[in-house]
Amino acid sequence: MTPAWAQRQAELLRDCIVSPDVFHPMVDRLGEFVVPYQQALEAEAGQHHVHRYLAGLLSHLNRKNAEQIAALVDVERQIMQDFIGTAPWDHRPLITVLVGQVAERLGEPDGVIAFDPSSFPKRGTHSVGVKRQWCGHRGKVDNCQVGVFMGYVSGQEHTLLDFRLSLPEDWVRDEPRRQACHVPLEVHYQTRQAQCLERIFPPHFGERRTISKGYLPSCSLM
Repeated sequence: MTPAWAQRQAELLRDCIVSPDVFHPMVDRLGEFVVPYQQALEAEAGQHHVHRYLAGLLSHLNRKNAEQIAALVDVERQIMQDFIGTAPWDHRPLITVLVGQVAERLGEPDGVIAFDPSSFPKRGTHSVGVKRQWCGHRGKVDNCQVGVFMGYVSGQEHTLLDFRLSLPEDWVRDEPRRQACHVPLEVHYQTRQAQCLERIFPPHFGERRTISKGYLPSCSLM
């Protein structure tokens, strides 16, 4: 690196320094943002731990797992592990809250639903749905999980709405692995196209999901 570029790099890095005071109002806004989601959780224990979990996710921790977050917010490790991994709470009311917010703030008659699979590289074999499969993150076949993500795009903005983990066929047939990872009995193998259609026509909604203030999305992209 030439001395001139090194000096310019140092100047650019100094310009990137952001005062912590900038983030103080964001903390209050996040506290307000999470309230309807907190209320959507039926279990009182789940409501109580939402703020603790978010505090961990937004913290300086290098590894944001249950053990590290529990130590940060000063609770027993098992409490956070139960909340994240095994607590019996339904995510669907949270999605309903999110869809309502997106409809109110971003909904337009020409809005578009977009679907995209995304992969998460993994080293072990115990994470739900992990196997050697195409990993778009690395551009090759590798050990990973794959999720199907549903987004909404309007002329104003774009945002995520929903997602599903793609469970490979060999995982569906492996009962010991399913039990070890607490995979619900009703979860079965679906192609990614079927997962996308189910996000638009979710069985628990009874009809096609409406995004934009009475408007259906003009089209869906996969």
